[in-house]
Amino acid sequence: MKLWVKILLIVPEHPLHPGTMSNQTMVTEFILQGFSEHPEYHVLLFSCFLSLYSVALTGNVLIILTITFNTGLHTPMYFFLFNLATMDIICTSSIMPKALEGLVSEKSFISYGDCMAQLYFLTWSASSELLLLTVMAYDRYAAICHPLHYSTIMSKAFCSKLATGVWVLCAFNSAIHTGLMLHLNFCGPNVITHFFCEAPPLLLLSCSSTYVNSVMIVLADAFYGILNFLMTLVSYGFIISSILKMRTSGGKQKAFSTCSSHLIVVCMYYTAVFYAYISPVSSYSAEKSKVAGVLYTMLSPTLNPLIYTLRNKEVKAALAKFFPFFRS
Repeated sequence: MKLWVKILLIVPEHPLHPGTMSNQTMVTEFILQGFSEHPEYHVLLFSCFLSLYSVALTGNVLIILTITFNTGLHTPMYFFLFNLATMDIICTSSIMPKALEGLVSEKSFISYGDCMAQLYFLTWSASSELLLLTVMAYDRYAAICHPLHYSTIMSKAFCSKLATGVWVLCAFNSAIHTGLMLHLNFCGPNVITHFFCEAPPLLLLSCSSTYVNSVMIVLADAFYGILNFLMTLVSYGFIISSILKMRTSGGKQKAFSTCSSHLIVVCMYYTAVFYAYISPVSSYSAEKSKVAGVLYTMLSPTLNPLIYTLRNKEVKAALAKFFPFFRS
């Protein structure tokens, strides 16, 4: 879930369709504007997006297979990494096929039902990733700040409950927002100023009131975005404090290496989210939203497995057992 604080809280009536709703024709499909305003870049964008999607799928599937079949990686940190890779696959797969289709077609149509399904899976995976990053920060906090009690704090049962809670809570959250979107009326125009179905441009197309939707989005943003970000900052505040108190440089380096990959992913993901969605209403930009959409739906799922692989000796060693080309 992103920080859609720029959405207007009330859209009582579509300006192009005044009057009662009973005499209006409901929209049955939408047109994804995508990058149609820059046709000269379609070939380049198609090549880039296809490459990103291929690398994202390959990298995250490799992470999942490696963790699954290597018992040495059956620890809390890699268990949560397994979940993160799964979320990344859902996120990018809910967006990329239609985005690629839009780059090779004159117009990219998406049915009303498919648009709502895309909205559901994107919201589910994106909010799950934000929540899971906070859980992973807590895991690193427990490992570095309470190493003697780590196995007790992060027990297998507790980790399973955390992961299940993330999936269930975010699925419920996504169901609420998608359900509220289904109750809106769309009577035209039907052009979504994005390359996927996202709440902000959809709400701007509604010809009925979006007050409840917007309030629920702000509440969700406060929890998934701001609160989770603050909890992650607090966790890393304690982590950095503990590392600085260590006497040996070797201990400091080892402690930092266990959380550096996660810290990079957190910075990258939140930078994309804040870049897109922390802005006043007056500065809303569809182009800016598209760029940020590329960052968190394509680039982030692509870079996550690379960051965790290239900076983690255990993962590289495990990959090398199954795939010889990973051996240095």
